[in-house]
Amino acid sequence: MKLLPSLPRGATLAPLALVVALAGCASFSEPRCSVGEQRLVSDLLYFGTERPGGVVTAAQWSDFLGTVVTPKFPEGLSVWPASGQWRSATGAITREASHVLNLVHPETEAADSAVRAIVTAYKSQFQQEAVLRVRGSACVSF
Repeated sequence: MKLLPSLPRGATLAPLALVVALAGCASFSEPRCSVGEQRLVSDLLYFGTERPGGVVTAAQWSDFLGTVVTPKFPEGLSVWPASGQWRSATGAITREASHVLNLVHPETEAADSAVRAIVTAYKSQFQQEAVLRVRGSACVSF
């Protein structure tokens, strides 16, 4: 029994491929927030501590948090120590102690600009090639 008309070989897979591709897109959609939750942005920033001629000290990091970060996000933030590695523009792999900063905020141009300013300030102040920013959507309740 023949259910499909004669099609070029592989043509019957095209609709299936389209469905799979669209289903894959759906898995990366915004999370559906439950009643009582609000959708906010969660930014994770990764700050390496290796710098030319030394490291960013605990006192320097604390000062940076107090003078640069906190004024931009006085509502609150979380920070924790980490260790990691990354490949620099020269191709060298650098292993270093790091700080991870989590900022949860509304999706506004002002907040995005504040996050970018923090990244720029850290790179400039501590001669860093990069600060990793991971931005995602989160459902939040307090």
